[in-house]
Amino acid sequence: MIIKCTTKRSDTIMTDKQPQYFGKDLEAMSFAQNYHKWILEEIAPFVGKHLAEIGAGVGNFSDFLLGLNIESLNAYEPSANMYPYLEKKFTSNESVATHNCFFESVVDQFHNHFDSVIYINVLEHIENDVESLLEAQKTLKQDGHIIVFVPALPFLYSDLDKSVGHFRRYTESTLTDTANKAGLEIESIKYFDIAGIIPWYIAFVLLKHTATTGNVSLYDKLVIPIMKKVEQMITPPVGKNLLMIARKK
Repeated sequence: MIIKCTTKRSDTIMTDKQPQYFGKDLEAMSFAQNYHKWILEEIAPFVGKHLAEIGAGVGNFSDFLLGLNIESLNAYEPSANMYPYLEKKFTSNESVATHNCFFESVVDQFHNHFDSVIYINVLEHIENDVESLLEAQKTLKQDGHIIVFVPALPFLYSDLDKSVGHFRRYTESTLTDTANKAGLEIESIKYFDIAGIIPWYIAFVLLKHTATTGNVSLYDKLVIPIMKKVEQMITPPVGKNLLMIARKK
């Protein structure tokens, strides 16, 4: 199902009244198959049957979500250049509705509708993150979950972050504060991928490199399988990313 409802929001790059996201950096992340599977395993117990995915992009993570035992997925992507790929990918899938708009613009249509609202590498793109979570909470069923995966540690903020539209990188305390201000009850929050801190700092902060399919794929194949096993046994005190599971009160 395709739903066109394009709208504006002031905190996003706008061209011809539609937001645009640029760069091969985001495309490179599509090769992080093991990384995405790891995230999926962590969030699977909380997603439920009816999902909203915010900032679905071209649908890379959407494919993983459809591998779970879900009944419906509403995928929201406001950008003018990415949405056509999302639309094409799921045109014939009756369990997926794609929306070319900002989620906040349509929440009134979905009050108490979703089991979970999912932000995978998206909340950092939203200037008013508290407001976004407040709006998302309206669409949740009682005891529904908001699932957030974001880049962590402000000292890792790089030109790459800036180029793809990141307003911030979070710490556990700042993400907790954001959730609290939105009136959410945090079930769990933890750092993710401790091994990625030093490589990211060297490659993207010091050397100012960009993400490529090559370096993303290599890290995904060699490092992620090992770190997944390690972090499932021992929760790291710090990491390149943060994963938060929060509940509607």
